[in-house]
Amino acid sequence: MNIQLALDRMSIQEAIDMAKLTEPYIDWIEVGTSLIKEFGMAAVESMKREFPSKVIVADVKTFDNAVYEFELCYKAGADVATVMGASPPVTVELCMKTAQTWGRQVMIDLLHTTPEEQAALARYREAVHCFHVSKDQQEGGGSRLTGPGAYEAASDAGRAGNAGLGGSRSTTGTNGTLVSSGAGGIGAGEALPRSMGAAASGAPGSVSESPAELRIAAAGGITLDSLPGLFAMKPEVLIVGSAITKAADPVAAARSFQDCIRKLGSR
Repeated sequence: MNIQLALDRMSIQEAIDMAKLTEPYIDWIEVGTSLIKEFGMAAVESMKREFPSKVIVADVKTFDNAVYEFELCYKAGADVATVMGASPPVTVELCMKTAQTWGRQVMIDLLHTTPEEQAALARYREAVHCFHVSKDQQEGGGSRLTGPGAYEAASDAGRAGNAGLGGSRSTTGTNGTLVSSGAGGIGAGEALPRSMGAAASGAPGSVSESPAELRIAAAGGITLDSLPGLFAMKPEVLIVGSAITKAADPVAAARSFQDCIRKLGSR
């Protein structure tokens, strides 16, 4: 299980400094969307230059113009680039083909996707499929993932607008699972997305206990308390931002995440 450090809303130098502090305890380094929007590919280039042995993720969140944007990322040194799963299917397909051409990787951000869309995306077994609670959801008072068993029982209510997120697609589809109001982020003992199991089986609406057939990442307000619950997802990547970068002692925070993962993995 890899820890991906998400670096956002800071300068390039601040991002480099944060990554240097926590380098022994992290595996992947994410050049966040805001960092790319503010400073362009220079942010990706700088991060790869400083950390050539780390996996560098360019969180460009491509929604269109796939080949151009992914080539920008890969030319700048990114090992992984991100595409929104809600983008047109042709866009995702072009991202996958571009990654293959360059010998790089794709992360599909499942924010605002339905289980049916995830089922279609599941054919991309080589991609990392990222469950994501958005920053706006977290800061807006929030939504969080809910646990196994809740999906079937409440999906109809979610489609009808439960949780007050403004429409059927966003309530069950923001991250592909049922969402409920509560503390922002993915909290302690909270849910494990089951719709990815349906996607893995290729049968929309079916539920599998294990999404292990796909490469999974989890992102959005992850804390130490949430790790035991998330561990059952068997994610390849845990994307952690403010729990490390905004901690009083980022080094200690990053070390704690690594230690917790090792302990959970040894059980």
